[in-house]
Amino acid sequence: MEILDILIIGAGPIGLNCALEAKKNNLSYLIIEKGTIVNSLYNYPLYMRFFSTAEKLEIAEIPFISAAPKPGRQEALEYYQGIARQKNININLYEKVLKVSKNGNIFEIETSKSKYAAKNVIISTGFYDIPNLMNIPGENLEKVKHYYTEPYPYAQQKIVVIGSSNSSVDAALETYRKGAEVTMIIRNSEISENVKYWVKPDIENRISEESIKAHFNAELIEIKENSVVFKDKNDEIQEIENDFVLAMTGYLPDFNFLKNSGIDLQGECLNPVYDPETMETNIENLYLAGVVCGGKDTHLWFIENSRIHAEMIIRNILST
Repeated sequence: MEILDILIIGAGPIGLNCALEAKKNNLSYLIIEKGTIVNSLYNYPLYMRFFSTAEKLEIAEIPFISAAPKPGRQEALEYYQGIARQKNININLYEKVLKVSKNGNIFEIETSKSKYAAKNVIISTGFYDIPNLMNIPGENLEKVKHYYTEPYPYAQQKIVVIGSSNSSVDAALETYRKGAEVTMIIRNSEISENVKYWVKPDIENRISEESIKAHFNAELIEIKENSVVFKDKNDEIQEIENDFVLAMTGYLPDFNFLKNSGIDLQGECLNPVYDPETMETNIENLYLAGVVCGGKDTHLWFIENSRIHAEMIIRNILST
């Protein structure tokens, strides 16, 4: 079996950047990706626009040309998938990594299709694959959606949106404008300060005029076939009619995979242990890159501030 210099898990923007950096330094590498190229971006809402400008999403100094000040999902897919084609990056798609173990100085990687060996492994798996569940009765009903793509299925329906993050606000505004009756149930006392600055006044004005109903300091406690039950700011129980629940409660890294790979997790946010200078974990030659580094704090890392991880990792690999 060929022993690769580097095996990269995940073909998101940061995984691609790691591959390009490895290629530039003549290191043998392979990306294993369980879906398509930049799979998380593919599963984003169809009309999503990034908070970042195009130049902050660039990798390997390859220009990202966007007609709009803030690029959208389709432009990002074209950019990153175009790089994978043009640079002929070595990627195995629709192959899931099941296990990473170390035997001496060599990693043995088992996937859904094959087995591999590598001197170094980079985990760049993001956090979009596992919904952060509410763990309440009825959450498993078909009407509950943890992923939102577009507003059209919700026209003329009674929608409950959980949360006040960017994804929640986008879902609430888009479904409202396609004729849904929208109610937001929000744990906090106001719309999140992290909501995109050009969107925040829109949602606040819609709430103020009661076009979109919002219950702040509230908590959803049960989902039924034709209604939802929640506790309002006065700790009173309310039940309202409902057709769909858009549970925009966030997403989590695959902590079981990280633990099974030997990576230590610390604190309430299950932050993986790594050296911030090299991105090497407590397992020698096993690295983390991208948003997976933040544990449950998924607002810590983005494409624009984790692009540097690739160069840091490859520099450390070359120095050992």
